[in-house]
Amino acid sequence: MWVRDQLSSPILSALYITPIFHIFEKRTSSLLSSISVSTLSFIDNSFFISQEKSYKKSNANLFCSYSVISSLFKPFSFMVEHNKLEIFHFPRVTKNFDPPFLDLRSLGGPLL
Repeated sequence: MWVRDQLSSPILSALYITPIFHIFEKRTSSLLSSISVSTLSFIDNSFFISQEKSYKKSNANLFCSYSVISSLFKPFSFMVEHNKLEIFHFPRVTKNFDPPFLDLRSLGGPLL
């Protein structure tokens, strides 16, 4: 995620995005069913981290987070670079593992 103008430096990008993530964390913590997603940001890349035992809950948290951050970015003319969007889940199961997809297409994002 970064500022639409690709000529801006990564440091300026981080300075613009940091207050938006602060607003994001306040909004998600004030929701009725609090979304347990953390953000990790460095230079012009950011991660959403959801630590849930259930994929269903984790995917719901990530979907809501994506929706909130997308709506916060639009007024500032920022964009989410979908080709950089990745999801990692580290299960503790020892048998075959087939995680469900996270469908962000309804929000203009990818199917992950």
